[in-house]
Amino acid sequence: MGDQSLVSNQTRDRLRGLARPVALGLGRLGLTPNALTVIGFLGTCVAAVAAAAQWWLAAGILVIAFGIFDMFDGALARATGTASRFGAFLDSTLDRTGESLVLAGAAVGCAAAGFTWGVALAGVAAAFASSVTYTRAKAESLGLRGDVGVAPRPERIVVLAVGLVLASMSWTVDNALLGAFARGSTWLAIALGLIAVLSAITVVQRIVHVRHQLGSEQ
Repeated sequence: MGDQSLVSNQTRDRLRGLARPVALGLGRLGLTPNALTVIGFLGTCVAAVAAAAQWWLAAGILVIAFGIFDMFDGALARATGTASRFGAFLDSTLDRTGESLVLAGAAVGCAAAGFTWGVALAGVAAAFASSVTYTRAKAESLGLRGDVGVAPRPERIVVLAVGLVLASMSWTVDNALLGAFARGSTWLAIALGLIAVLSAITVVQRIVHVRHQLGSEQ
């Protein structure tokens, strides 16, 4: 996945290697790559519902669990030679939809808790995250590379999962040493803010990269 990312290509390759035997095991159970894609999406939907209900810890665990699960469909497709253009389309579509739903769930949860800043940050994070996806898709539709940037989806998912887990901390903890930073609301706001900022940076990086590929073309 792209240049300049927070996670190196070597690390990604190692993770794919670790996912392969698990994916093959799921395949032996009769599951297809597309079935794994749908299961992962449904799990992410449950995470979105948990976030909306302010079950922050459950939401965070589900996000990271099904974020890891998302590696298995591609690993199974590659290992069994069943990769297809429709499978890639389905995976990309459901991945991005699931991420948006979790951010929407976080916004609903923040609204229910009266945390206005959380609602706003979740909205901004969702807007820029969707733009990251769009810039890549548009670039590739023009025959160009658009997979560069510091925060593609896996990095955003990790930040979101950590923020949701930390949000399970008391929203009203009175800690003389940590003060406001002991509150789950603060940690969630930091995570959502990071997703928004890193996604915005990634969008700019992709625009610049496409511009360089086009050279003097206006």
